[in-house]
Amino acid sequence: MRPLKILMLASSYPKWPGEATAPFIEEIAAGLVRRGHCVHVALPYHPDLRRQPLERGIHLHIFRYAPHPALNIWGYAAALKGDIGLKSSALAAAPLALGASLWALLRLSAAAHDESQPFDLIHAHWVLPNGLPARIAAGLRHIPLVISVHGSDVYLAEKAAPLGWVASSIFRAAGGISACSGDLHRRAIQLGAPADRSMVLPYGVDTSAFHPDPQASAHVRAELGLAPETPLIVSVSRFVYKKGLNYLLEAMPMVLKRHGAAILVLAGYGDLREELERHAHELGVAAHVRFPGQLTREQVAGYIGAADVHVIPSIRDRGGNIDGLPNVLLEGMSAARPIVASAIAGIPDVITDRVHGLLVPEQDSTALADAISELLADPSFAAQLGAQARHRVLAELTWDVATQRFEDLYRLALGGIAD
Repeated sequence: MRPLKILMLASSYPKWPGEATAPFIEEIAAGLVRRGHCVHVALPYHPDLRRQPLERGIHLHIFRYAPHPALNIWGYAAALKGDIGLKSSALAAAPLALGASLWALLRLSAAAHDESQPFDLIHAHWVLPNGLPARIAAGLRHIPLVISVHGSDVYLAEKAAPLGWVASSIFRAAGGISACSGDLHRRAIQLGAPADRSMVLPYGVDTSAFHPDPQASAHVRAELGLAPETPLIVSVSRFVYKKGLNYLLEAMPMVLKRHGAAILVLAGYGDLREELERHAHELGVAAHVRFPGQLTREQVAGYIGAADVHVIPSIRDRGGNIDGLPNVLLEGMSAARPIVASAIAGIPDVITDRVHGLLVPEQDSTALADAISELLADPSFAAQLGAQARHRVLAELTWDVATQRFEDLYRLALGGIAD
């Protein structure tokens, strides 16, 4: 494919190198750069954002939108409370952020027209909110529009009819649409995405960062003050309802009856931290649960690499929100860890039950406890599952494979003229 000049709009991005907010956006952009394309990414300001204008070959453009610091709430996983409803401050910031997003796209695309190579397309991540300013800018500049849905955007479009109408209009204007899972793909089509312009494009994983690490076990246990032989159950996520962490906590009393020394690590951050800590005390398992807080990407790799069982207990929350394809699932597979995960959303797309991991029904603490206990009791079977998961990642789920698929999406949007 000939080199393209791509203008992306995103509302989340790792706030500094190695930070864990929406790492897939950076990896998609970096993968395209490795394949010879020129990528510019427009991002809203965040007070913790510490990025240089050019990193990993990606041109980053930070735009401001808030006249008061209290309104710096747009994007970076901060606008939704527990991922089930918009915060009032985010609603107040929305007109400002959307207007600033559009202005940033128009300004950047106007500057590119004065250069030797204008932008070939605009690629918006999340149909809501970013699809709207991206659609307007693409129309005014007469260049193709590409939309990627990631989960919460489809949920918002399903939740309110006016937002669904907006999403449908944006989908119809797009030359190419990607979804990270088959579930999201079906739901986007139900919202109006044309099937002949839509693709399932799973995320990838950095197999050099997430790999089998014999040193991780001792290092993480020492950091947590645990004995080297302590059975370690690890779950890494934001603390929001759709991650299902309450059900994992409720599985622990049953796990401890069979593996009394086991420790559960809930690593991450979010609105529900205090609620989860309180629930651990109510269940009488607080002494067996650790909350190390938000981890860097390097630390995430270490904690996952140390896990005897890596758990992704995703659910459809009470508002109907659900994961797309959890990054930590692919990271656990790449690290060859034994996985227990809910059979929901994009998880069954990449995990075949009892081949690459164990799948359980969502919101079923007993099933979680049984699966975790089975893997703790049978290290040989656990290692077999981990090895087969790593093999699948290397064959199908690297970022290089993922970015080749994004080239296919761009070729579709450009009508085959990019070859």
